[in-house]
Amino acid sequence: MPLIAIIALLIALPILGIVAAWLQLDAAALDLLSQQMRTVLPAYLGTSAWLALAVTTGVVIVGAATAVTVSLFEFRGRRFFQWALLLPMAMPAYVSAYAYTDFLQYSGLLQSSLRELIPGLRLPEIRSLPGAIFLFIFTLYPYTYLLARNALNERGVHLMEAARLLGTPLAARIRRVALPLARPALMAGAALALMETLADYGVGAYFGLSTFTTGIYKAWLVMDSHMAAAQLASVLLAIVALLLWVERKGQQRLRFSSVRGQRSDAQETRLTPLRDGQRLLAWLICGLPIILGFILPVLILLRLMWNEFLHQSDDPYLNQGVDLLRYADWAWNSFRFGAIAAILAVAVALALSYVQRTRNLPPFKLWLLRLVTRMAAMGYAVPGSVIAVGILLPLAWLQAVAPQNQVGILVTATSLGILYAYLVRFSAVAVQSIEAGYARIPATLDEAARTLGSSGWRIARILHAPLLWRSMATAFLMVFVDVVKELPATLLLRPFNTDTLAVIAHNLARDERLGEAALPALTIVAVGLIPVLLVTKALTRRA
Repeated sequence: MPLIAIIALLIALPILGIVAAWLQLDAAALDLLSQQMRTVLPAYLGTSAWLALAVTTGVVIVGAATAVTVSLFEFRGRRFFQWALLLPMAMPAYVSAYAYTDFLQYSGLLQSSLRELIPGLRLPEIRSLPGAIFLFIFTLYPYTYLLARNALNERGVHLMEAARLLGTPLAARIRRVALPLARPALMAGAALALMETLADYGVGAYFGLSTFTTGIYKAWLVMDSHMAAAQLASVLLAIVALLLWVERKGQQRLRFSSVRGQRSDAQETRLTPLRDGQRLLAWLICGLPIILGFILPVLILLRLMWNEFLHQSDDPYLNQGVDLLRYADWAWNSFRFGAIAAILAVAVALALSYVQRTRNLPPFKLWLLRLVTRMAAMGYAVPGSVIAVGILLPLAWLQAVAPQNQVGILVTATSLGILYAYLVRFSAVAVQSIEAGYARIPATLDEAARTLGSSGWRIARILHAPLLWRSMATAFLMVFVDVVKELPATLLLRPFNTDTLAVIAHNLARDERLGEAALPALTIVAVGLIPVLLVTKALTRRA
């Protein structure tokens, strides 16, 4: 039980640090709050509100259209689109922003080519709020697509066939059967996409948008105001908590949209075939999100990297070997942080999940365990910038109370702080995977082992470990990939002279060195393909 208390304290500390900042309200803090309400806060609220509304609408439309198309209709290429529509999950929004900026800016390839045909032509600026909305929609729609597709695969085909036999036209079947069936899944996926949008820092900073995450970063590092950063972080934390509540409600409703144990059988019910023009429309609906969300950004980044390689090879004053060594150092930092954080997250998940299987816990301990699990689940929804501020605030208070202590230096000057932030942020991913693995192990096996005199450690080592190795491997890979892609927490907490692939790609793109940013950005995308392939394999096996 002391282990659970320690885990609870570690996971709760960043959030408690944000909340505790409001206990230090004085005249200066209130004056600062009123200044923010008059100046920056309306802009942050307005930008975030427009992002939330537009991204929600976009991901719901794209996710619903693609899920309905591949789940309820039969056409050539459907099996390819089923897994290819998940590819944008590997593309972080900030990486896509770097690619599209080079392609769509005034001096980019598209506008330069169009001006040769139409002199004086100028396309809208990509570095804008509409540009950010476009990027978020086509990198985050897989959340709604995946959940809606699963919901439709459970009962959608059967209900659509029943409606057809009753004489209902195709358009009415989609409007009155398929979409209401997928609505809870679409809302849950939209909530997840919104949390990712609010947690993003790379797109907002690169496009110069006034969002909460960029505001937190400016308040801490530019204005050097801990209280301003805490106030903004608390507002963002409240918004994320509301979204998390909405997502949980959607998941609860999602459970009622399917029948346990029921599956779609192609031999009993055939998908509606599409012909000619309908097939072309299906290809357009499914192909456009893949092209805009993954294929086009990857091709642009490959072109940038190739041009950079040619430029360096033609310049005798540039030493290409040094650049490759620096890239290896950035990759090593990313993979090192990812591996260590993944190991720690899996260890925490194993401890929480194993203790939760113990049925003879007292009521208070059981309540505390559930509280810890919920806090771990909320950590994934909390933006990295909020977690970073929640870690730094107690350190600043401790430094002011006891200037001689070395805790602040230990956290900020070493890898301890950033690893702690990763653990708080991504432990939920490991917990969900390990709990899913434990759900497949009957409790009677534990009871039989205890009857034979086995201790708890022996049961975990000899009985559980061989049965959980797939879940542990999945948890490790998922956390590893999330750590490699994480940007805001890494920017705030990384040790001096320790850059990761995400940080260096952001810094190079900010300095308009997009060609040099292409290689680390493509590496992040390649690593991000790992969970996409895992999900695709699992869906194929289930089908």
